[in-house]
Amino acid sequence: DAFFTACEKLRAKDPDLPIPDGNRINLILARHEAGYQIRDSELIATRLHEKIEVPASPPTLDEQASALIDSALAAADRELGRGNGRQAVQELLWLLETIATAFRGANTSEGTIEGKYFNKIIGELRADRQAGHRKQILEWVMTLHGFLSSPTGGGVRHGLDLKDGVAVQINEARLYCNLIRSYITYLLEEHERLRS
Repeated sequence: DAFFTACEKLRAKDPDLPIPDGNRINLILARHEAGYQIRDSELIATRLHEKIEVPASPPTLDEQASALIDSALAAADRELGRGNGRQAVQELLWLLETIATAFRGANTSEGTIEGKYFNKIIGELRADRQAGHRKQILEWVMTLHGFLSSPTGGGVRHGLDLKDGVAVQINEARLYCNLIRSYITYLLEEHERLRS
């Protein structure tokens, strides 16, 4: 409509300009099945347009997070079933890091969690004066994460050191997956506790 109107204004100013008229524009619209046509200087819909359906209630952030968690857990299970221990551990390590980001903005006795990355966030949670058992549990979480991230440790996150690294065996991968799952459960419950 705006294009046709602009063309008509230009034609009125300078009739010698080679400007497409309504018939030419209609040919282009028809060729591309646009569903519109110019009639008597008006843009008219030539077919019924289907409205886009919006779900009655789009998924909440909690539902989206649950779907993400379920998907990562299922992917880790599939990889373990295929004997791909490193990939399974990597999937759960990624999930652990992802869940830690939910703590950004949470309040502790020391202030608001401001870290953006796993080590900073967990470190700020550990610094809470009221941490108690949490302090030790979060130390274990950081220790496991650090070991699995190190090229000379687990070699899962940052690659394996080709000279000194030792690849994760499937029985070790199962253990790491179980440990990470327990830490994920713990962090989810801690997040819920801090939110309420």
